[in-house]
Amino acid sequence: MKEKKQSALAVLLGYAGNRKGLTFLGLGLSGVAMVLGMLPYLCIWLVIRDLIAVAPNWTQATEIARYGWLAFGFAVGGIAVYFAALMCTHLAAFRTASNIRKAGMAHLMKTPLGFFDSNASGLLRNRLDGAAADTETLLAHNLADIVGTVAMFAAMLVLLFVFDWRMGAACLLAAVVSIVSMATMMGGKNAKLMQEYQAAQDVMSKAGTEYVRGIPVVKVFQQTVDSFKAFRNAIEDYSSKAERYTDGVCRLPQSVNLTFTEGAFIFLIPAALLLAPSALKSGDFAGFVTNFAFYAVFSAIISTALARIMFAASGMMLAQTALGRISQVMNAPILKITDHPQTLKDHSVEFRDVCFTYDGAEFPALDHVSFRVEPGQTVALVGPSGGGKTTAASLIPRFWDASSGSVTAGGVDVRYADPRVLMGQVAFVFQNTRLFKDSILENVRAARPEASREEVAAALTAAQCDDILEKLPNGMDTVIGTEGTYLSGGEQQRVALARAILKDAPIVVLDEATAFADPENEVLIQKAFAELTKNRTVIMIAHRLSTVVGADRIIVLDGGRVAEQGNHDALLQRKGLYARMWTDYQQAVQWRIGGAEEVQ
Repeated sequence: MKEKKQSALAVLLGYAGNRKGLTFLGLGLSGVAMVLGMLPYLCIWLVIRDLIAVAPNWTQATEIARYGWLAFGFAVGGIAVYFAALMCTHLAAFRTASNIRKAGMAHLMKTPLGFFDSNASGLLRNRLDGAAADTETLLAHNLADIVGTVAMFAAMLVLLFVFDWRMGAACLLAAVVSIVSMATMMGGKNAKLMQEYQAAQDVMSKAGTEYVRGIPVVKVFQQTVDSFKAFRNAIEDYSSKAERYTDGVCRLPQSVNLTFTEGAFIFLIPAALLLAPSALKSGDFAGFVTNFAFYAVFSAIISTALARIMFAASGMMLAQTALGRISQVMNAPILKITDHPQTLKDHSVEFRDVCFTYDGAEFPALDHVSFRVEPGQTVALVGPSGGGKTTAASLIPRFWDASSGSVTAGGVDVRYADPRVLMGQVAFVFQNTRLFKDSILENVRAARPEASREEVAAALTAAQCDDILEKLPNGMDTVIGTEGTYLSGGEQQRVALARAILKDAPIVVLDEATAFADPENEVLIQKAFAELTKNRTVIMIAHRLSTVVGADRIIVLDGGRVAEQGNHDALLQRKGLYARMWTDYQQAVQWRIGGAEEVQ
């Protein structure tokens, strides 16, 4: 039997936890509050009825004061009950939004780290945090307004048909026009337009984050926002869809809606003109005037009720879209963890006929790759850009899992190892260093939180960071990014190396770790490498071939395949791809700007 799909509201209420009951209590109180809010209008009608009945002897209308106090009591009571209703719905909504964020973060913690390479942080934040905020508005306000408005309409239907059903039907015409207008705006294919509008907003948020990160490059080359085509296209696409929805879809129906709901009284006038002659003939003209006054007063409620429905329906549609964005996070792939983890036997790494293809890619990033790194051995992965070097390194700590074949660490397929143990056995240094806005001490200690200050200081010294600490106002207690304290790319790389040294993992992965270092920093980084890689299994990725000359073995990857392997001298003698790359590298190192000799 096919499992019935839950409604968006049921899914959202599932996140409310033990506060779901508060939502239902708040909805009930909202209905009561709306009914109480209508009763003052009834009191006003009673006042008008008594005054007409005794006209022109107004002093005989002795119940007017009592009706006034009743109206005041109902109004105050309605406000108090509505306040209590919103307190309940807000408490439940805040818990729901909080639980959505927590559940989303908990799920993201279970995803492979490679997932974050293809899903920008700005996009994930917009999907999770922004969508949770949208659901908060629905549960805290819109849902209570929907229930309250339904209760109000139920009471209105009773009251409108109690005195004169013909005038009541005339007043309800405005409601019919409004509902048809809203259905036109929000139903059918227009609901899909709203989803496209929200999707364009997500893309613009992602492109905006990337643009902000790329501002230094834009400023260096004296470009404008127009030069960042992705951001510009995202803005134009969002603007186009927003204009299409508001101008092409909403303008006419919303104009009709507002015209008739705000002027609901206009439907009452023709009905009164048609009914007045018969009222005069029957001799009950005073009753007719009283009923007309009642419906004239109540016509003002209709616009308020319909406005609530419109905003509540809009909130429901936004929440539906938001839930779809949340589900994109909740449906992210989860890193599978074995129930019976195996113990790593040594510090070797081996690729056995490994294939891997990224989602949506036509060709594999790795195609039947096999090699072995013995414990304590240093192996370098080199090759043209896009050859699969970084992909291969990312499979070791399970940033992704191989599509076929196996990657082993310590003789155990990484898929059958405890992820915590595996991550504890591997230290990483990437070309894009990530430092937190925290002290140098805590940035390095992130690798081993229980480490003492002395151990952190020793790691910083081993990573050649003493000169960095000397120029900082508070040494390793200096917070990066505050009071003008910033580190260069090479300095950040050395701090990251200190973090890896402190971790003291037996397997080290270096991915273009000197890519952004200047010559002075590169010398210091190489000294830090010597300390980091001592007696460890090292997988090194590099474009600067001078850094891999001393590797025990060099594996050349080209087009996802192992083109050749061996040590530096053997590969040069083979005169293959590595030899050509070495020749090109040597020429690049020796290249000088024309005329430099004359300047010297």
